[in-house]
Amino acid sequence: MNVASQSILTADKDWWRGAVIYQIYPRSYQDSNGDGIGDLKGITARLPHVASLGADAIWISPFFTSPMRDFGYDVSDYENVDSIFGTLVDFDTLISEAHRLGIRVMIDLVISHSSDQHPWFVQSRSSKTNAKADWYVWADAKPDGTPPNNWLSIFGGSAWAWDPTRMQYYLHNFLTSQPDMNLHNPEVQDRLLDVVRFWLNRGVDGFRLDTINFYFHDPLLRDNPALAPERRNASTAPAVNPYNFQEHVYDKNRPENLAFLKRFRAVLEEFPAIAAVGEVGDSQRGLEIVGEYTSGNDKMHMCYAFEFLAPDPLTPERVEEVMQDFEAAAPDGWACWAFSNHDVMRHVSRWGGLVADHDAFAKLYASLLMTLRGSVCLYQGEELALTEADLAYQDLQDPYGIQFWPEFKGRDGCRTPMVWDSQVAQGGFSTVKPWLPVPVEHILRAVSVQQGDEASVLEHYRRFIAFRKLHPAFAKGEIEFEETEGDALVFTREYGNEKLLCIFNMSPIEAGATLPAGEWQALTGHGFTSNNYGDKIDIPAWGAYFARLA
Repeated sequence: MNVASQSILTADKDWWRGAVIYQIYPRSYQDSNGDGIGDLKGITARLPHVASLGADAIWISPFFTSPMRDFGYDVSDYENVDSIFGTLVDFDTLISEAHRLGIRVMIDLVISHSSDQHPWFVQSRSSKTNAKADWYVWADAKPDGTPPNNWLSIFGGSAWAWDPTRMQYYLHNFLTSQPDMNLHNPEVQDRLLDVVRFWLNRGVDGFRLDTINFYFHDPLLRDNPALAPERRNASTAPAVNPYNFQEHVYDKNRPENLAFLKRFRAVLEEFPAIAAVGEVGDSQRGLEIVGEYTSGNDKMHMCYAFEFLAPDPLTPERVEEVMQDFEAAAPDGWACWAFSNHDVMRHVSRWGGLVADHDAFAKLYASLLMTLRGSVCLYQGEELALTEADLAYQDLQDPYGIQFWPEFKGRDGCRTPMVWDSQVAQGGFSTVKPWLPVPVEHILRAVSVQQGDEASVLEHYRRFIAFRKLHPAFAKGEIEFEETEGDALVFTREYGNEKLLCIFNMSPIEAGATLPAGEWQALTGHGFTSNNYGDKIDIPAWGAYFARLA
């Protein structure tokens, strides 16, 4: 347990509110032992990079023991490190070094399902009468042998798989090798909360809860109703996936989850300054569920939905709509916003693929993300403006992409290795061929290329995070949108005695804007320039303007 190193970070119990959290996908961050796969020692070695950005915390995607069918999101031992990534000692060292650098550590908890190789499931499937027989979701076949209901897996096909030993179906919302745990069983809840305590005792500062709205199912196993075609969207599953054809009211989003989240929060409260963020994946009720899970200060500290991870173009109107919808759905809740992560196409390609000035676009969107009301998740490589990698079918590793190729190419394009040094093979990630290819265009954007270049995207991220920290209104303030003009997005952030004005030109041509009433003093230190003419401002393409009310 790293009590000594943790103690220097416990001053602010509210540290998570407005925090900048840097997501690390461990397979692709840094390989320290020459096997082509990133690991914990590699992360530790690269923590100075995270510190140089000014991030408050890191979130590490799963590194637990796993057969890696879904690359760590299928856990076979919740209280150990997979040998691919290192050892528990390596993890303790990572925690200690992160805390020395002033970085908090959040880890990914995947407790809606486990691997089918987990000893709990191996025992559960062995008979209908063993001690863990009810630890997973089992159901008899219909009289004709078909699955118990119409529930679909997010990875395609039925959400039920047949087990010949028990002569029953088991539920899997994802891969067949990822059976869903039965959290209706109090023993399962108790054991999972023991897992939470295990990692808290090792010094972690918080958790990211994977697929948090999938924890409970309808015990009556009722069929999901069909979803009208006009209500379908591709925010949580690609459009080619029939998962989008149902309204998921019985296989997830169940009200029983609220009581469990209160139990989970109570465990966190046993430790100082711990925070948790939940991933809410739902295409129809995402923000409403976020509101439920973050209300009352007794469940999740914050959640993120998929509104800004979806393919929908990000326009001024869309930004305002999402923020206002969040405020309506979760008036006392807190959001954690992200534009990219390990599951979606990188946003500079998703939204800016046809933009001529790639770097200017990346800088503007980074700045927008870091001025919205909420906490922020930055995904590794985002600070380099890495594009989505275009991989050949033979290079794919992701089972999701293999299943739906070529209409949906999966998640490998955003998971390619981090690039550190343009002068070294594999971009400095590894000394051997890595588990996914390193695109040539990424090497041209390596840290070594951008480091020290004030015009680079990397230096802009560092500069803007520092600018954000100078003004508490960005992290914790209220947000109010002003009337927009064309492609200009205008809002204010207010906290205490500070009121800030933010104007973003979300277009490839110069735009004019009019300052709201009041005496505004232009702020500097953010890296953007504009021309002022009294209360009129000309903002360059993909530019921004910031001011403080005198």
